[in-house]
Amino acid sequence: MFVREVADGVEVWTPAKLNLFFEVLAKRTDGFHEIETLMAPVDLYDTLTVENDPAGRLTLSCGWVRQDSDRASDTSGTLPADADNLAVQAVDLLRRRYGPDRGARLRLSKRIPAVAGLGGASSDAAAALVAGNRVWRLGLSAATLAELAAELGSDVPFFLYGGPAVCRGRGERIERVSRLAVLNAVIVRPPVGLATAEVYGRCRPADSPRSVTAIVESLRRGDLAAAGASMFNRLEAAAASLSPWVERLRKEFGAADCVASQLTGSGSCYFGLCGSARHARRVAARLRSAGLGMVFVVRTLSESWGSGGDSDRDLDAR
Repeated sequence: MFVREVADGVEVWTPAKLNLFFEVLAKRTDGFHEIETLMAPVDLYDTLTVENDPAGRLTLSCGWVRQDSDRASDTSGTLPADADNLAVQAVDLLRRRYGPDRGARLRLSKRIPAVAGLGGASSDAAAALVAGNRVWRLGLSAATLAELAAELGSDVPFFLYGGPAVCRGRGERIERVSRLAVLNAVIVRPPVGLATAEVYGRCRPADSPRSVTAIVESLRRGDLAAAGASMFNRLEAAAASLSPWVERLRKEFGAADCVASQLTGSGSCYFGLCGSARHARRVAARLRSAGLGMVFVVRTLSESWGSGGDSDRDLDAR
């Protein structure tokens, strides 16, 4: 995420993510699943501004920011308001733990589609922790913020780190991955979203799990073809059993001359890797003409792009 001071508070650009690899290892006793995934942030952002409210109120205003090319599309999903919004829950968690008399005004401009597998709500929550920490001058370390993030959701800790990472456990154990090639990709969000719990409910954990190692090594070598061959998402079959859009997108991307393509997270977004930015724009134009939903051209962000920590800047794997 990118964080900067503004006149009345803190503004944070909160990125989406892609799952380049996703394996489901086992069902846990706490109801979650043990996973191994390679996630990379991409340059599709929400924008969150947090200002101090001396009166002690906690308020949120939010809305969608449309791309010109997608004005006719209404496939972003619904926006949870107030107490149901994960960004508000993040600031409220800070307040309950470290500043019971504090208040904040949150303004959230949404570009990342909801219920899409792109991690928008989780990214917003991580941004809210960072912004609340700064606005209220709490002085919490990045390690403390990561612990709070894990309480809010499995993907939230990832967004406190500045680049690609392998995530394990239920997603909260982070191992930063350096020196990965920057990737060009096209994302399609179809008209119908998918609920994460329903997708996991249909997913059978792997009997013989695949390893994330091959795709990491391929990306470090800059071997895009080998990386594409190593892409995998265990949740895709389960998602396809719930929505016909998954199979349609698989076929559309397969005909679009991408290096590789798959579902991200639990869906419903599908993405394809492209050989260059020009290639990505060409693929995006084809997919837009097919009327599949919202289409985004993105690039992955490197580990040097940014981090949400104020101190303890080197967040090692835990």
